[in-house]
Amino acid sequence: MGSLSDNGGGWPGDGGSPDGLPDLPEEWGVIVVPDDLSELSDEVTAIRAELRRSLRPTRWERFADRPTMRILRRLGSAGLRAPVLIISMAILVTIASLFASTWPGPSRSPATQRTANTTDEGPGLLPALELIGTEGQTVALRGQLPAVVLLTDRCDCDRLVAQTTAAVRPEIAVVTVVSGPASATTLAPPTSTTPQAQGKTVHALRDPTDELRSTMNLGAPDGTAAVLLIARDGRIVRKLPRTATISDFQPDLARL
Repeated sequence: MGSLSDNGGGWPGDGGSPDGLPDLPEEWGVIVVPDDLSELSDEVTAIRAELRRSLRPTRWERFADRPTMRILRRLGSAGLRAPVLIISMAILVTIASLFASTWPGPSRSPATQRTANTTDEGPGLLPALELIGTEGQTVALRGQLPAVVLLTDRCDCDRLVAQTTAAVRPEIAVVTVVSGPASATTLAPPTSTTPQAQGKTVHALRDPTDELRSTMNLGAPDGTAAVLLIARDGRIVRKLPRTATISDFQPDLARL
């Protein structure tokens, strides 16, 4: 492709190149420049391949291009991704923990406080109960302390009552309690079979609503007696849901 010259834009008449430029080598032959340069793509590809073949790789490039080195490069890139992933997860967990510790949660109700009368050892204190005496009078159970209370529903306990009365000290009362209304319950006052004449106190009381047995969790009557050993301050020293012999609680009488 040439430039325009002074003769109207044509080539010189002698066949030379315009503007005094040298002629192209004859061995190049006739050169035709196409209007669409995309037609030269095959020639460009061939020239680039020839240039690559002419460039000799260095020793390091030949060493790095070996199959073993290519495998090591792939393993190295994969091994580098794993630590990056672990570090990222650790950072996310740390941030989540910080948010969880500072985020205000639901309010918690305070734990139930133990009252002064609550105890983990022993049955506790005798409740304030009023029972019925042999003549229908109201009797406060706490007014008979210290005492051995024998619940004798459905129990043939005359011998147990006599043995208990003989074993207690004179200041300790023996109280027998049966449950149920007056029409269904017969209260026998102390007889000559008990050491009443020896200065011992024996009371026969009735519990119309069975409140003493239910409050103290003594269970249903089963033919044996339930026993409560109660100190002067109302503290229950010993509780036996069922017994038929004084030997089960006689050592505890000294604690009253």
